[in-house]
Amino acid sequence: MQPTSVSALVVAALVGAALGWLLLGYNQVFYRLTPLPWTAAIVLFGLAFAEAYLAHNTGARIQRKPGAPRVEPLVVARYVALAKASSLVGSLTGGFAAGVLAWLALEPTDAAQSDVPTVGTTLFAAAALVGAALWLERTCRVPDRPDREDDGSDRPTGRR
Repeated sequence: MQPTSVSALVVAALVGAALGWLLLGYNQVFYRLTPLPWTAAIVLFGLAFAEAYLAHNTGARIQRKPGAPRVEPLVVARYVALAKASSLVGSLTGGFAAGVLAWLALEPTDAAQSDVPTVGTTLFAAAALVGAALWLERTCRVPDRPDREDDGSDRPTGRR
């Protein structure tokens, strides 16, 4: 399994931004019927907090710090899958929020201006989720074992 690439996250954010812009730009009936909810930001912050906790806990367990219990390899594989999925969801959601925020910034109505804090908070929460997911993915890497010999050629071997 490869680490999450920055280019995949950028493409997902751009697709989300385009969808957010187009949804409100061409479907203003949707915007006029309902105010934008705070629930997305709350859920994203909750996921970011949970994944940051998992990253901190799992990192200590993988590095075998004193008092930390053993970590099961299958659990770590599940955490990596969660982190990869969460980083993409956070990137898509952040891009969507950025597109909506750009549309709201250009809309001169009071209703649009009242939704700017909600969308800005959602954008910040999505960025927090991406950061926590990438941290979790990073902590789930297999550490280098110090007892394994390095095959580097820069070290003299004593053989001729």
